[in-house]
Amino acid sequence: MQMPPLPLTRDIVLIGGGHAHALVLRMWGMTPLPGARITVVNPGPVAPYTGMLPGAIAGHYSRDAMMIDLVRLARFAGARVVLDRACGLDRAARQVVLTSGRRLRYDVASIDIGIASDLPEVPGYAEHGVAAKPLGAYAARWEAFVATAGSDPQLTIIGAGVGGVELALASAHRLRGLGKAPRITLLDRGGEALMGVSAGTRATLLAALRDHGVTLITGVSVAQVLADAVVLTDGRRLASDFTLSVAGARPQGWLAQTGLLLTNGFVDVGPTLQSSDPAVFAVGDCAHLTHAPRPKAGVFAVREAPVLLHNLRVAVAGGALRRYRPQRDYLKLVSVGGKVAVADKFGLRAGGGWLWRVKDRIDAKFMAKFADYPAMGRPALPQPHAFGLREAVGDKPMCGGCGAKVGAGALRAALDGIAAPLRPDVLSGPGDDAALLRIGGTDQVITTDHLRAFTHDPALMGRLAAVHALGDVWAMGAAPQAALAQITLPRLSDALQADMLAEVMQAAHDVFRTAGADVVGGHSSVGDDLTVGFTVTGLLTGPARTKRGARPGDVIVLTKPLGSGVILAAEMALVRVDPDQSGGRMLGEIWADCIASMARPLGPAAAILRDRASAMTDVTGFGLAGHLWEMLEPDGLGARLSLADLPLLPGAEGLAAQGVASTLAPANRAAVGWQVDGGAGPRLDLLFDPQTCGGLLACLPAESVDEVLARMAQAGEMAVVIGQVTAGPGAIVLP
Repeated sequence: MQMPPLPLTRDIVLIGGGHAHALVLRMWGMTPLPGARITVVNPGPVAPYTGMLPGAIAGHYSRDAMMIDLVRLARFAGARVVLDRACGLDRAARQVVLTSGRRLRYDVASIDIGIASDLPEVPGYAEHGVAAKPLGAYAARWEAFVATAGSDPQLTIIGAGVGGVELALASAHRLRGLGKAPRITLLDRGGEALMGVSAGTRATLLAALRDHGVTLITGVSVAQVLADAVVLTDGRRLASDFTLSVAGARPQGWLAQTGLLLTNGFVDVGPTLQSSDPAVFAVGDCAHLTHAPRPKAGVFAVREAPVLLHNLRVAVAGGALRRYRPQRDYLKLVSVGGKVAVADKFGLRAGGGWLWRVKDRIDAKFMAKFADYPAMGRPALPQPHAFGLREAVGDKPMCGGCGAKVGAGALRAALDGIAAPLRPDVLSGPGDDAALLRIGGTDQVITTDHLRAFTHDPALMGRLAAVHALGDVWAMGAAPQAALAQITLPRLSDALQADMLAEVMQAAHDVFRTAGADVVGGHSSVGDDLTVGFTVTGLLTGPARTKRGARPGDVIVLTKPLGSGVILAAEMALVRVDPDQSGGRMLGEIWADCIASMARPLGPAAAILRDRASAMTDVTGFGLAGHLWEMLEPDGLGARLSLADLPLLPGAEGLAAQGVASTLAPANRAAVGWQVDGGAGPRLDLLFDPQTCGGLLACLPAESVDEVLARMAQAGEMAVVIGQVTAGPGAIVLP
């Protein structure tokens, strides 16, 4: 007898996507702890690797080469990823407080949020300055500056430690390589630059600054940062097109409110990496090693990772804690602009191109850990087994969301088998987005929809399932009224079960209340996977907007980009994105954009379209081609679509070109592909891509299009003309 999935009983929350946490997630994916749920919280879907930043600034590395895709990593680890920023700890309730207002329960938490190098006390810095840390924003601002810089750009870099010198040299190398003549000024409030390295290394780096034309000014402080200048406390004014701060290491302010013991704002930790609260660990630059103080350097975070992983597991499963013993000194490899580096350790110095190659190999080896993840073996099929079992299991993960729907052919056959005359007060049955009921003198619509989880974040599933279920009500032109929840939870401990149910319901409640509807109850059960669904009613104040009613000559408009099915499938399958196909964007960034599009409710767009549309539906599981065909087939109509005009989610076309597809896509193509004439390539494939929380598909009289598009734009809603309805014979014709 096959054993069901084991219940989750303990929560580990990783706050921040720093190097130590990234390594913990990777190791966790190799040997997960049964019963433990692990969550990573980070503001963005990717996190930069500090070791490659100077090389990226110098132009030696592309952006994607230095970024760790946290979304893809979390999928490998079986972890929940929450794209939000921590701003506090409620240690009494054991909750991480997020800037969105959300709270995440924890049994054990770990903090790895790095440091900041901004200058909040300097007037004008927040508006006009750039901080080297956090690194991701700096790298993006730098690339934008390089693309628009004039022939003699002027840069001011605040902080003449190793980091400031390295970035000054990298900046000079990049700009000179583009044929520009940069004027770079490096400032430091101390009397001497490059404290903390050997005399020989210092002399080499100072000579490199001179060779690159970088002006070094010490013993000065910044009084104000302007859009085009930096004003010093001695009254001097330095012209500056790009002002960067690499000045010191500033802890994130919210740590001071946690009640944890701190040193200069950094979390005190002992040899086990535990803070003054044994349930809270801290690693990396945000931590202060009380037993062995060390400078802020990524090498310590990397070496802390195995100890942290062991101790997190022990904290929720029992056992002996391990101690972290940092090395006394570490090898500092400092690049000097070009592919040359200087090494410093124990006061000894070496340099040359060979050292840069050593540094490059070290960095490449680290990043290779997050490029291709080892394939985890799937359980072998029991022997013997019935014919067809291997084919039914398939060779890739079953999609969630609308990708988990039953195909259109099977659904149509099932509904045909129960066709019967309708009651007088049931005005429409199967075939439209929602059933139409008449109660007294009021027309009401009712619909139901469910999503199998495609993310480990229950709050995100609650929000998206609510948006998705409301889509049919909005597509019918109705105002949302009430919702009943149907939720299947995975097996959990009592505490996690209550927490997960509360997260789902709170997120869904927020969506329904914003839409004007009430959640009035529902039903819950326990199963193998999280499934969230809602039965929703809506009230009509005019005629329902149905799928039928389009006329030849109507213009076809779509209100959301396509591609959610292929993107969700790629994330579940750990697909490595081809940067040439994605514009340098990583899978996690593509996924985050997809989620943002899915979470956008259709209510504002429906309010504009419902009074002008001849026919309307929402694009969901059967894909654009399938849902358009449902609008055309009953009246024998056809359509002419422009593949070139189809709005697509960023990265979707590239993933489709790589052969990625949802598990439902073949059934969608089989159902209506024979009615599609012309076209080829990934854009054609995306016509059959199942959409979760897809957009509205509306047919508009030609004379109304300009007015509707103008109103949609004014409301901040997307609306793209993708084709036109034609007279029969019925077919979807592509150029």
